[in-house]
Amino acid sequence: MLPNVYEAQEALKIAGEMNPGPWIQHSENVGIAARNIARMVPELDEEKANIVGLLHDIGRRVGIVNIPRHVYEGYRYCMEKGWDEAARICMTHSYVFMKDEFYYDPVTEEEKEIKKYLLQCGEADDYDKLIQMCDALATDYGFVILEKRFVDVTRRYGIMEDYIKGWDVIFDIKECFEARMGCSVYDVLPDIGKTTLLSPKPWRPPAQ
Repeated sequence: MLPNVYEAQEALKIAGEMNPGPWIQHSENVGIAARNIARMVPELDEEKANIVGLLHDIGRRVGIVNIPRHVYEGYRYCMEKGWDEAARICMTHSYVFMKDEFYYDPVTEEEKEIKKYLLQCGEADDYDKLIQMCDALATDYGFVILEKRFVDVTRRYGIMEDYIKGWDVIFDIKECFEARMGCSVYDVLPDIGKTTLLSPKPWRPPAQ
């Protein structure tokens, strides 16, 4: 089950009032990217793609949090609303290796729950892959080529283990979608040539 687009936009608006930041514009752009790409793939529903894109980071509504916390908080929020399809995307969007992501035993309760969920999910479906890719295509100020986004994230968080392998997964997803679209994903992202050339400083959360 999913909310409609208006409900998703309202949920994101309220979340932005709770925790302002560039993640709101990023989420809106992920929704736009997902919608535009899904429009070119007959098997996908562009409205669903837009909605799950809008809500993929909704867990950030609770404040400045790390990846597992925002993933799990988004899942909890969407499940409380009965939006199980959006809840799935909250869980999967940051974990491109899916069931193979946790090769270690998690310590935090959030990661334990995420691992359990991803093991149940098994393989990524089209919407999981779509949002994983669009998350890497959209910034708060527009759309950029994957290489630019990967550098931006690395400047903010540093190089983590398996980052490069994760990039390879996203490039593979991009190639698969382009084969189905019959064009480059970049062809359907507004002003990507312009925004890719911008070099804003990495966003840092405000001091607590």
